[in-house]
Amino acid sequence: MPNLVDVNYNQTGQSTSTNEYGMREMQERAYEARDAQYLLLKAPPASGKSRALMFIALDKLINQGLKKVVVAVPERSIGGSFGKTDLKSYGFYSDWLPNDNYNLCTPGSDGSKSKVQAFKNFIENDEQILICTHATLRFACEELEESSFNRVAIAIDEFHHVSADVNNKLGDLLRNIMNKSSAHIIAMTGSYFRGDSVPVLTPEVEAKFTKVTYNYYEQLNGYTYLKTLGIGYHFYTGKYTSAILEILDTDKKTIIHIPSVNSGESTKDKHNEVDFIIDSIGTVERQDSDTGVIFVKRHTDGKILKIADLVEDSPKERDKIVNYLRDIDSVDDMDIIIALGMAKEGFDWSFCEHALTVGYRGSLTEIIQIIGRATRDSSNKTHAQFTNLIAQPDAADDTVKLSVNNMLKAITASLLMEQVLAPNWKFKTKLSDEDKAQAGEIKVRGLKEPSSQRVKDILESDLNDLKASLLQDPAMLKAMPGNVDAEVMNKVLIPKVIRTKFPELNEDEVEEVRQMVVTDSVVKNGQIKESGDKRFIRMADTFVNLDDLHIDLIDQVNPFQKAFEVLSKSVTTKVLRVIQDTIEATRIKMDFEEAKILWEKIIEFKRTHGKEPSINSNIPLERRMAECIIYLKEEKRKKMAQDA
Repeated sequence: MPNLVDVNYNQTGQSTSTNEYGMREMQERAYEARDAQYLLLKAPPASGKSRALMFIALDKLINQGLKKVVVAVPERSIGGSFGKTDLKSYGFYSDWLPNDNYNLCTPGSDGSKSKVQAFKNFIENDEQILICTHATLRFACEELEESSFNRVAIAIDEFHHVSADVNNKLGDLLRNIMNKSSAHIIAMTGSYFRGDSVPVLTPEVEAKFTKVTYNYYEQLNGYTYLKTLGIGYHFYTGKYTSAILEILDTDKKTIIHIPSVNSGESTKDKHNEVDFIIDSIGTVERQDSDTGVIFVKRHTDGKILKIADLVEDSPKERDKIVNYLRDIDSVDDMDIIIALGMAKEGFDWSFCEHALTVGYRGSLTEIIQIIGRATRDSSNKTHAQFTNLIAQPDAADDTVKLSVNNMLKAITASLLMEQVLAPNWKFKTKLSDEDKAQAGEIKVRGLKEPSSQRVKDILESDLNDLKASLLQDPAMLKAMPGNVDAEVMNKVLIPKVIRTKFPELNEDEVEEVRQMVVTDSVVKNGQIKESGDKRFIRMADTFVNLDDLHIDLIDQVNPFQKAFEVLSKSVTTKVLRVIQDTIEATRIKMDFEEAKILWEKIIEFKRTHGKEPSINSNIPLERRMAECIIYLKEEKRKKMAQDA
């Protein structure tokens, strides 16, 4: 199956080159905001957030009068990213030298008395740096007054684990510390999506943060080696274990994430699944007792492959292989990693070329973290690939509705990734023919620009989050394959999602956000080509001069339909029919807003074809227009009955 997303990058080297302090481009941008009391850093995996924190934290300790820094990570394995680091050799004025006694990312319970006591001792003594898990921070805070964090910087890695939900203890303690102490907060995340309907921070709290954003395109476009990224799907029938070898290229450095035991794709025996995958690749020669590395002789040519099993339940055995993986420095040290809940966020294997994930993942945050495992820059690769192996819907299966829903959600996740990975444009209103766009700009006639600071903030910081909400909305999911008119989707369905997500906006502000999110989505989903001194964009199979773009034209384009066109070429006609029938069975009810938009299109249809749209047509949009006529006749009948 072809990739749903293919992105090319320019290998400028800019994001990996360093300045006179040894800082990469993202780290330099973050360091410029080092004086902020509350700092929110959004940057992709592999952009160097750990080191960015070291630069900022050391400045707070040495130049800003803070006494201590607490670094909290979601799981122990990520703590290694904050170990002793030489920074002076590269031009910075201090090294990062945490005391091993206050690295609490060690074996044992995160809430153990010894770790909590060590945290309390740290607060009271002269040590300056402590590293712990989110859980240890939570447990320790339960035994400390908020005022204990006066003149302390708290850095929270993978900040999307925090939530504004009243039941989220980490979010709750953070708000209390902000309200009742002089603490500084440094929040870092590699995810642009909150992962659920609850925001990480309430708008009031988030407004206190200085935001530094480094986007995915800047990161990947600025690499030295990586040139292309592909995101694709492979559909299977039966058990995934029999299909995995169709897409597993054992010459590629690969992380395989097998499905959760609670998912429909799982065989319910995770260890047997690992054994099957290994046996399919080759014959086990031996397992190193010190490192846990499994040496496998490949069936095809006898080559010895090194495989890591992170599905292993024994903490002792798993710690062996985790420690080995942490110290990898050669491309030959590992070939394939098989994981379930591990090797996602914070896991660094820069040589990884292919992230192969079995089963639908409901969390956009999880998907982007998995893709991030393959998008690190490394001399052994010019292409990174994410492949999702998904069960193909079967009409005879009782779970067909669930299968179709999962397939649609998986595809929309790739659409969202395409939006995130594409170049960013600034959109401005085109006022006249002489009003020419600057570099990085696109001018659109009729486009409403932001009239308030709130709209500007949403467009600058929350556009990807809004797209995530759009692509997860049930009504939008049914509309995206093209069975709802594009204008109806853009002018009726999208504003409903915006009003739900941002209830504080007035109708003018909703329309400003709507126009910008639709324009941004259409342009990023389009294909821009240059011919002489003119630029053209391909929208809905037509090339349009960028100088002639009008918001009315953009509103007639379904920005998300391309993926479903790829899908229709990649599955059998029978499977496509199953997908369409399942969508039809949960069709969106007609309302007057949609009917008003469709009425002009019905008149045009009758003028062109000399007949009314047919309810039995094979074309979804024609059927929808026929339903519109039925709806309007029924509404007219009801009105006449009321008036009688």
